Amino acid sequence: MNEYSEECLLTFLKKQSQLFDEPVAGSIEEAESFLEDCMAVVVDSLEEVKAYFEENGADVSGLSYDELEEQREVFSLPDGQYLIVEG
Repeated sequence: MNEYSEECLLTFLKKQSQLFDEPVAGSIEEAESFLEDCMAVVVDSLEEVKAYFEENGADVSGLSYDELEEQREVFSLPDGQYLIVEG
């Protein structure tokens, strides 16, 4: 089970509309439960974002790091990490 920082959970709550048409969580507890259920991951760099997508069968070879960061599933965290949520 992943441990999500409070900063990560708050960021997801604030930005969840970039991936979902309707809110999927209304509190920190709901956000944590949702992220655990969909097995969201936190990675340290855009290189790791790219590796995650490649390992899961996505062809991201033609995407720049800026384009990777703009993917709906990628949430940039204030501490420089990235949350990846597969909707």
